[in-house]
Amino acid sequence: MEVMLSSLTRSSMQLISRAEAAKWFEEVVPALANLLLRLPSLLESHYQNADYLFNGVRTGLRLLGSQEAGIVFLGQELVAALLTCAFFCLFPVSDRGSKHLPTINFDHLFEDIYESYSKKQESKIKCIMHYFERICSSMPEGFVSFERKVLPLEQLPLCVSYPEADFWSKSVVSLCPFEVHSSGFIEDQSNGALEVDFANKYLGGGALHSGCLQEEIRFMINPELIAGMLFLPCMEDNEAIEIVGAERFSNYTGYASSFCFSGDHVDKRNVDSFRRCKTRIVAIDALCRAGMRQYKCKYLLREANKAFCGFLDQSNCDHHKRLFQDDGSQGSQCMETDKETDVVVKDFPMDEAPSTSVEIAMNRGEYINQVIGYSNKKGSWCLDLEDKIGIATGNWGCGAFGGDPELKTMIQWLAASQAARPSVLYYTYGIKLSQNLNQVSQWILSHEWTVGDLWNMLVEYASRRFNKETNLGFFAWLLPALFAPDAKMSNLTSAP
Repeated sequence: MEVMLSSLTRSSMQLISRAEAAKWFEEVVPALANLLLRLPSLLESHYQNADYLFNGVRTGLRLLGSQEAGIVFLGQELVAALLTCAFFCLFPVSDRGSKHLPTINFDHLFEDIYESYSKKQESKIKCIMHYFERICSSMPEGFVSFERKVLPLEQLPLCVSYPEADFWSKSVVSLCPFEVHSSGFIEDQSNGALEVDFANKYLGGGALHSGCLQEEIRFMINPELIAGMLFLPCMEDNEAIEIVGAERFSNYTGYASSFCFSGDHVDKRNVDSFRRCKTRIVAIDALCRAGMRQYKCKYLLREANKAFCGFLDQSNCDHHKRLFQDDGSQGSQCMETDKETDVVVKDFPMDEAPSTSVEIAMNRGEYINQVIGYSNKKGSWCLDLEDKIGIATGNWGCGAFGGDPELKTMIQWLAASQAARPSVLYYTYGIKLSQNLNQVSQWILSHEWTVGDLWNMLVEYASRRFNKETNLGFFAWLLPALFAPDAKMSNLTSAP
């Protein structure tokens, strides 16, 4: 620890004033040390209460391994103590690689600036220092939840399983409304939407190294996200990670090399019934080094299912209450035959009712795979769309991962629609996509396309692109008149 503090002293003295350094080492570091001393009692209290949040469902801190759907609830004070351990590099690291766990200690974060200075790395460190200063002056008292979401690869009865291409091709779900935002950022949206983290398969990506793209920036301004890196191994193709309640502490400007810490942020979002800040973030990792293979049907399916896994609401509490009522009706009001498809959705005896949000979601899989898959009527099997929240996203997998922005946009749209999300808020992050994207999305909506319609068109386009039968982008291929001189959307009446 002395070596670590010595290194931090040398580094920080170059980055902050002597007065700031004196405050840090005379006030903040001792307060963090006291927080560490409280860690055993915080953990004891955590494990005593962890299994009572959902009537016996496991919510305690543990390794949530690959293909292990589950949730962990942590108090913000416990999160702060765990991040303090990471700051002082107290977590053992010898077997993290074999368990496919990301970096957790902060040594590399500081080493990178000590060995090769950059403004972005300085700003990342300032975000972390600011977080510790804030929690030492006023400890937050809410909770943060971390959920591993899984679509099982095997086709199981009454289970939301990993869809095949035929599932998407035959879907008659209507596409949800689509809003294009040419300015602003996902984290600034005020609609209560689920916010997409353009993730690395290792949660956090290069947040604790020198990375400074969308995911890493989010982990710096909402440092409580870092706690998930302690116990969440890398994601497989059928997995996503949803984090609810991570408070934002910092403002910033810029991106990548121009990223700059710009002061304190007071998070004014409301809290839910579990005392979590209403910030909902879903981490989904796109195809890496996409290249031409992204146009193969195999990888279209992979991306659609990855987004669907992340966007699927597996814990709609109001819906669950209607499914499994305490009055013994066993959810009979939700049992009906869909008039369009003759799909009968069965109820479950109360003594066999599932106990976890994930199990509940799996048991209502027949509804999601069949009723949502083949009917979009409001009210089908007690789906309350007013309880749903939209998706706030952007150019997922289109930077360092090399994804096609037009393709990825459409994939996210159909996945959100299939997951019964009421809307997509799309932030273009400066990519010259806004006008064309808005026109194309409005044209598609005006022609009342379904998820299946869009999927089938994407498959046809991708096949032609992969076989070098076209080099056009999807938008120009779909609506060539859009790019003709003086083209008017009113003249666009057909698609190939």
